[in-house]
Amino acid sequence: MAPRANWKGFLRLSLVTCPVALYPATSESEKISFNQLNRQTGHRIKYLKVDADTGDEVPNEDIVKGYELEKGQYIEVSKEELEEVALESTRTIEIDEFVDRSDIDPRYLIRPYYLRPDGKVGHDAFAVIRETIREMDKVAIGRVVLTNREHIIALEARDKGLIGTLLRYPYEVRSEQEYFDEIQDVKVTKDMLDLAKHIVNQKAGRFDPEKFEDHYESALVELINQKRAGKVIRPKERPKGENVVDLMDALRKSVGGAAADASTSKKPTKKAKKASAGQKEMLMPIAGKKPAKEAAAKKPAAGARRKSA
Repeated sequence: MAPRANWKGFLRLSLVTCPVALYPATSESEKISFNQLNRQTGHRIKYLKVDADTGDEVPNEDIVKGYELEKGQYIEVSKEELEEVALESTRTIEIDEFVDRSDIDPRYLIRPYYLRPDGKVGHDAFAVIRETIREMDKVAIGRVVLTNREHIIALEARDKGLIGTLLRYPYEVRSEQEYFDEIQDVKVTKDMLDLAKHIVNQKAGRFDPEKFEDHYESALVELINQKRAGKVIRPKERPKGENVVDLMDALRKSVGGAAADASTSKKPTKKAKKASAGQKEMLMPIAGKKPAKEAAAKKPAAGARRKSA
């Protein structure tokens, strides 16, 4: 079952319009999360909204938004007033222009969404817009209002739908000069570049997200399992960084190390199990209960019973 849509409205290219729904393309829900507890009682910590001066708890219906003009001086803005800010992009994604994908600086990318037709009507118009984007090999740029904010959205064709990526505004992106000005100008020799390129060629491959494991998440699972089992948690030795004295020598050794890694990776290895159901599956089951998957595996299938008869 698909998650609830974050936004519903219309997608429009000139006079071609169709109803669409926007869904989050990523999720953080499978990651292990922690609650804050009172160390003395073991009870969960509860957050209350209180008046900063009186300390009294304030009910939600009495809380309004305020913009601070000066220290302690605010202009109150109600929810109704915010909803009256009439932006066409509140209900319509109007495609303003088409650009090349390479034109979009990666710093402007925020997060992706799936865009699909909403309901049984408008599929023809949606297909026309989608296939135009695909055939022209372009990215469609529009605007959409999410959580009371207007965002730039970049639309690309993906399978039968569209991927919409929210983009930042220029004022949200910091200049690299703030960080790069103090980097020293270093002359890199051809020999060093050749060795570095050789390492790159040895490590060249295709990006496959299935090859990557969230090591920190796995370490959290191990930590929780050890604590549930009553084991003593001992700190692990942290890796120490090495100070490179001779850069050329380090590059030559790296070439040899990369070659060894490449020969090892060519050996057939057992394909890692997909973690589509989430890393939490690795947690130990509660005592006295069998995991659902294990119980299902032990239950003989109907076909197997007939065969044995």
